[in-house]
Amino acid sequence: MNALNVTSGEQKRALTTSTLAFTVCFAVWTIFSIIGIKIKAELGLSDTEFGLLVATPILTGSLSRIFLGVWTDQYGGRLVFSLQMIITAVAAYLLTKVSTYPMFLLAALGLGLAGGSFAVGIAYVSTWYPSEKQGTALGIFGMGNVGAAVTNFGAPILLVAMGGAWQGVAQVYSIILLITGVLFYIVTKDDPALRRRKAEGIKHATFMEQMEPLRNLQVWRFSLYYFFVFGAFVALALWLPRYYVGAYGLELGTAGMLAAAYALPGSIFRALGGYLSDIIGARRVMYWTFVVCVACTFIMSYPSTDYNIAGIQGPVEFNITIPLWAFVSLTIVLGFFMSLGKAAVYKHIPVYYPNHVGSVGGIVGLIGGLGGFCLPIAFGYMNDVIGIWTSCFMLLTLLIGIALLWMHVSIVRMDKKSSPELRGPRYLPELEALMKESEELQEKTAAIRKQSEAVISQIKQET
Repeated sequence: MNALNVTSGEQKRALTTSTLAFTVCFAVWTIFSIIGIKIKAELGLSDTEFGLLVATPILTGSLSRIFLGVWTDQYGGRLVFSLQMIITAVAAYLLTKVSTYPMFLLAALGLGLAGGSFAVGIAYVSTWYPSEKQGTALGIFGMGNVGAAVTNFGAPILLVAMGGAWQGVAQVYSIILLITGVLFYIVTKDDPALRRRKAEGIKHATFMEQMEPLRNLQVWRFSLYYFFVFGAFVALALWLPRYYVGAYGLELGTAGMLAAAYALPGSIFRALGGYLSDIIGARRVMYWTFVVCVACTFIMSYPSTDYNIAGIQGPVEFNITIPLWAFVSLTIVLGFFMSLGKAAVYKHIPVYYPNHVGSVGGIVGLIGGLGGFCLPIAFGYMNDVIGIWTSCFMLLTLLIGIALLWMHVSIVRMDKKSSPELRGPRYLPELEALMKESEELQEKTAAIRKQSEAVISQIKQET
């Protein structure tokens, strides 16, 4: 037993089952990245309409996180997680019974409950581990984002096996999710915090008490970070198959596999991000994430351009286009650092708000999820209006730049507040040398003045 009165076996069981359940939920949550392309062709949708379709489940998954997170703090993750999966499984099955665009959007709202599983899992898993191990544990749980790669890679294969019928894919997903929800309740146990409250007869905090930390600006700053590292991750996981098909003319199966190459490192290395956050600090990991990501998206935002230059011996024509292999490589790097950033953001929450992990984690997840909702719509709208495929990466470059600037300014202010000596000029070796020389000169001046005063005093005495 440890300080939490749980065994290592119980910890591993809670972490393993939660991670597997989250993986299944995430796969269901991003199913429109593949079947949405079939629906787009079937209904004749524009890019803006397609963006709204793939983003609608993300909206429900985002908005539900805060409520599911609070309910997890109140009633325990075992019950809430299981019910959430069972209800979502029913919604996924009902998706196959609609045929019009408005009804698809309505069904997508129900399907989106799968995304709320993140807030439940974060609150549930964190209660099984002490603070010094929560970064690693939550990073491992967050690896369930690999569900996006599972869908991007596996759904096209399943689609072929179903004879091209997207309805069959949705039905298989719904059955798997239903089984997962039932097994989760059977296999898992109530978390330590819930058991302690039951044993001691402590009433759970009210909804408004759980919302109290949301008054802090810091929570909203964490939310902006997550808007990019998670929201943009989800948005690109949904958008990249469409991007590859349109910008590079690839087949859907190939596009799905290349999108999976982005989503896979964006998921499996989240555990590494949690571990690094425990060892070297989440702040440093966030700096790495934003600096590398802004560089990647800046390069990816450069559109294919034809140049016609007046040369000495006549016009010189050439084209600059990011080749497919380079673009895919950049997406892999982008996904890797996004995974580190996702873990780093959630490392902060149990440390700063140990008694409100569900509510704070819920609001951060909500804002992050809204990124997954808003960005695909923005991508589609920019395609329709601007007419440039890389416009989505232009938007991401701007977004990351804002987040990086806000983080740096906030950190500098906090450092100055906690260490007043940092105020004023920054440390420079040349400045330190000048200050030392100035101090020595002041000492010599004081000694000369003292000697002069002594001489003057002696002269006065003699006269």
